[in-house]
Amino acid sequence: MYHFEIPPFTDKGSAVSFGQPAAGGGGGGGAAKQAPNSKMLMPTGPAADFKNAQTLPDGTHIAVTTLDGKKSGFKGKVWVWAPKEYNDPKFAKSGFPVLIALPGGAGYPNNYWMGTDLGLQSSISKWYAEGKSKPFILAMPVLNPGPDDKGVYWDGSDIPGQPKMGTWLTDDVPDLMKANFRTIKSRDGWAFMGSSTGGFAGMKAVLKYPDRFKAVVASGPDIVPDSSLWKGHDKEKAENNPELLAKDLIDKKGPDVYIAFQVGDSESNKRTLPDVQKFIATYGNKGPVHTSLKVIPGGKHNAKTYVPNMGEGPIEFISKVMEGPVE
Repeated sequence: MYHFEIPPFTDKGSAVSFGQPAAGGGGGGGAAKQAPNSKMLMPTGPAADFKNAQTLPDGTHIAVTTLDGKKSGFKGKVWVWAPKEYNDPKFAKSGFPVLIALPGGAGYPNNYWMGTDLGLQSSISKWYAEGKSKPFILAMPVLNPGPDDKGVYWDGSDIPGQPKMGTWLTDDVPDLMKANFRTIKSRDGWAFMGSSTGGFAGMKAVLKYPDRFKAVVASGPDIVPDSSLWKGHDKEKAENNPELLAKDLIDKKGPDVYIAFQVGDSESNKRTLPDVQKFIATYGNKGPVHTSLKVIPGGKHNAKTYVPNMGEGPIEFISKVMEGPVE
């Protein structure tokens, strides 16, 4: 019965509220009292309709909702997870940092971080217990508006004439998290992580909007936009180029951002490591663009390589500059 997900032998599909009133139950806690100088942002509401996708051994839930992006106009799935500390009475008045986790590949119709096979959620709990990581809430949205079976992808960007995937990732998904969770008002509580094209999208988001996001773990990332959909849109393509964004940030002298790269030395694309090294040599640790690089011996271009190694430097690198839990 559990295998075939038939209630009551499984809680898959049941409503999950993360401490919020259930969807349709009258909103989302935005009226709760908090001090004007609080660093924490109470849930703004309205509560999303979260359904349980998986329950972890520690009792936490990976839940899913369909988000109708008000700013992008794109509608897609977002999976979320909060560590057990989020519901600990000790942190009942605390805001938690958010990590937006982006996959590589198609990233559609699923985001592969939403499964427990890669161990991202349990690893964050473990790293927090070890003092390496913040107790991040995870947001795991779809990355693309469709499959990449024809080699087409959207670079996590607003490409003219295409679904606005950049706005989806940097506006709509954060708005969903603010509506449903106790978060942090400042950029000190907002970061990305991603693999491959997801690493590119996360890095680009942080460099493009350093007023909103502070850090990123970029694993085996592309360094420049390369979607075929940019054809005829050179100006917009340049506006989404991490190299040009990094140069602009250096010229403006900030704000500071933190990019933790990790790359396997056996990546399928032999240009990945030298391209990352060139980016670091050109822009890294020059003014506001702070970088670190973990080269993974024998590491290949896949999430199973990247997750364990995040705990060996990268997650600590970004956690040291972020806040949370905060009141």
